Amino acid sequence: MLTHADNVPRRKTWRNRALPLLLFIIAIAGILGWQQFYMVSRIAPPLVGVKIDGSAYALPTKPAQSVLVHFWATWCLPCLTEQDSIEAIAHDHPNTITVAMRSGSDMIVSQHMVRQGLHFAVLNDPDGRISAAWGVHAIPASFIISPDGKIRFVEVGLTSNFALRWRLWLAVLLG
Repeated sequence: MLTHADNVPRRKTWRNRALPLLLFIIAIAGILGWQQFYMVSRIAPPLVGVKIDGSAYALPTKPAQSVLVHFWATWCLPCLTEQDSIEAIAHDHPNTITVAMRSGSDMIVSQHMVRQGLHFAVLNDPDGRISAAWGVHAIPASFIISPDGKIRFVEVGLTSNFALRWRLWLAVLLG
């Protein structure tokens, strides 16, 4: 039978493990909060331009279905890790638009797309104007727009294919 003295070391062990975990969670939440501080929320700002394939693009104010607006860069290692998920989502969800942030000319971005075997729609943002209008300071960054034109979800940093698809589906229910 356990006595009170036997339980004391177990409590200390639990506290010794819980406190670092709690501090880690608080630190991650603080970093994410800082990264998203300047990012737009509520109604999506205008997103108009010419895609690197030469076709015009304008984000609808009231899209028929949810939209993924994904900011990335050719030089961003986490973006490279995530690009296959974005490619798969764009293949299944045509309302996906990506913005290549400060990645050089259209030709440089196009060459990157060919080398990586990517086919998703890209607006080039060589000077960072589009990114600034959306408040993007850290990439990769993803915005999920619901059919009512509101930004429902914002993700900064790596996220999974499943998480983005779940948010796209949920945005339809919320919008």
